[in-house]
Amino acid sequence: MHGEGDERWALRVDRRRAEETRQALIGRGLLDREHRPRSEGESLLLPLTAEVPGAEPAIFVPFPQRDDLARHELVGGIAIMQEEDRAAAETILASRPSLHTVVFPTGPVAGEFRTREFRVLAGEPTTRTVVTEHGHRFAVDLAHAYFSARLSTERQRVRSMMAAGERVCDMFAGVGPFAISLAGGASLVVAADLNPAAVSLMCENIRMNRCRNVLPVLADAAHLPGVFSRTFDRVVMNLPMESAHFLRAAFALCRPGGTIHYYALQEDEGAYLDLIGTFPAAAVAERRVRSYSPGEWHAVYDIAVGE
Repeated sequence: MHGEGDERWALRVDRRRAEETRQALIGRGLLDREHRPRSEGESLLLPLTAEVPGAEPAIFVPFPQRDDLARHELVGGIAIMQEEDRAAAETILASRPSLHTVVFPTGPVAGEFRTREFRVLAGEPTTRTVVTEHGHRFAVDLAHAYFSARLSTERQRVRSMMAAGERVCDMFAGVGPFAISLAGGASLVVAADLNPAAVSLMCENIRMNRCRNVLPVLADAAHLPGVFSRTFDRVVMNLPMESAHFLRAAFALCRPGGTIHYYALQEDEGAYLDLIGTFPAAAVAERRVRSYSPGEWHAVYDIAVGE
């Protein structure tokens, strides 16, 4: 072993299983996150915080200090920067071996399909990546279908509320993160989206995650009640800027006693309670999901549907 760096205990793993092993080490508090993993042929050396069976000593280069990196968000192997700075992008790209591309959004999320345009600042010229989340893998193309890694915890929260064998409708499924995350507790998940590119990626993700109970549907959510009526135990409405227009359809899809998860962007607590009250809602619980912009946040209303 040669070169500058720090000697640490290391675990040698096959590159194809590296992410799975990395997540397991994180869960046990054994992954050293201050040093960069090393590639050696088909193997990856993961730095450890302590010796474990099978560990070997190795030299690792420290990551750049977090304070030295420009602000960015990670989506799989892509870093999304908040400012267009090519030099900073190269530094971010070098900071993590899992990154393959750094991009800058040239416009907001917009249009019928909720997409945005990006400029590649460093790395591979692509907006496509794979996101690993709670044992699932999602193929994502940032320029062709909306995806938010920040809703990972929310997807697990909804999954924890489910009873076995529920029928679920995801009205705005995108590439399928909610639908596939909930499939393990469902008898059927109908996953609809109006964006053909999103549905294509969703089909890929259904195969990748071996889900046999997710039905992808290319459709306007407003038309779903004409096909499925009130047959669902749970309905997910994650279209935060426009969900209000589809509440009537959601209540037409969800059976009495079922639950609707209505997501919205708002500036005031309870902003949508009056609107929800115009429908047969037996009970409503409101909670903040995450901050969205100064003074505005992503909220969810868990609605118990009445008769």
